[in-house]
Amino acid sequence: MDSSPELLDRLDARLAACGSVLVAYSGGVDSAFLLWRACRIPGLRVEGVLADSPSLKRSERDAALAFARAQGLPVRLLSTHETEDPRYQANPANRCFFCKAELFQRMEALARAEGWNALAYGEHADDLGHDRPGRQAAEHFAVIAPLREAGIGKAAIRAWAAAAGLSVADKPAQPCLASRIPTGQPVTPEKLRRIEAAEAAVEAEGFRIVRVRHWDETALVQVSPAETTRLLAEPCASRIRSALQALGFAQVRLDPSGYQGASLA
Repeated sequence: MDSSPELLDRLDARLAACGSVLVAYSGGVDSAFLLWRACRIPGLRVEGVLADSPSLKRSERDAALAFARAQGLPVRLLSTHETEDPRYQANPANRCFFCKAELFQRMEALARAEGWNALAYGEHADDLGHDRPGRQAAEHFAVIAPLREAGIGKAAIRAWAAAAGLSVADKPAQPCLASRIPTGQPVTPEKLRRIEAAEAAVEAEGFRIVRVRHWDETALVQVSPAETTRLLAEPCASRIRSALQALGFAQVRLDPSGYQGASLA
């Protein structure tokens, strides 16, 4: 992990050069740290933009707003409508492109109307080499990635966030609700609502990392591998099955392997 002060200096210089910047903010550690750091640069005009749509958990939206309030970070909610786009609804492998393009297009319109010089988002150096449809959208709308440009990776972001006492320092990744639907199966508002309610029911049992995969009328429940024993044990397992069946799932499967992406990476 490279967390040398020179990287932070590079990040600050890149942000300061913008003069003013709108930051795409999700409440995750990457965009939260970027927004927090930008707000500490003297003379830099900064505001975070939180996309609000059916694909975002209400609990995640509320947590993102609460963190911003606690830190005194300026954030506005911006309604986005990617779920109304037939290309997004079709759920292709590059679905994220249409989501990010919708957000960046609306941010671009704000920038023109309000005189913002730059748009930024939280991609970091470790994202290089991975297939990121959102990066294509960022390039299309000239959205900068200051963390990536400064050579800052995930471990350094978490370390600096922890050193600053930011509550998001160890927050697990939380992709949008549409990520629970297999590629090629349509994304609908009804499915998104059902997934959100299902995950809330599992979280109510005390699980921190939860994914409910929506496979046709089957729910696959995943938690951290360290917690699968509790997930499968009674009476927890029966309560979860009953709760999800009440939401309309014909079958409920509990994954004994756990969610394989459950690290903090």
